[in-house]
Amino acid sequence: MLYAVMTQDVDNSLPLRMTCRAEHLARLEQLKSEGRLVLAGPFPAIDSNDPGEAGFTGSLIVAEFESLEAAQAWADADPYVAAGVIASAVVKPYKKVLP
Repeated sequence: MLYAVMTQDVDNSLPLRMTCRAEHLARLEQLKSEGRLVLAGPFPAIDSNDPGEAGFTGSLIVAEFESLEAAQAWADADPYVAAGVIASAVVKPYKKVLP
C-alpha cells in the first residue's frame, strides 16, 4: 500500500538539512531503485523552486510500504530526524487516484 510521509521542519532548518542531505537522498534512491517511490520533495519556504537561503519548511514523500508500521519505522529512521531537522512528522495511508 502507499503511504504519505509529511514532515514539518524546525525553523531555519537549511544548515541542518545540508549536514545529512546525502544520506537522506540515498534512502530515497533506494526506494526508487526498488520501484516503491511515487514522489518525494521539500516544501520551499518561499514561492520559488529555488528558495536559496530561505530553505524549506518540510517534505512530502509518497512510497509503498508493507504496512503503516513499516512506513512509520522508515520515517523515524530518516537522517533528518537524527539531525534535528524534523519538528514533526505524520505518516498516513495514501490512495493514488490520478494520474
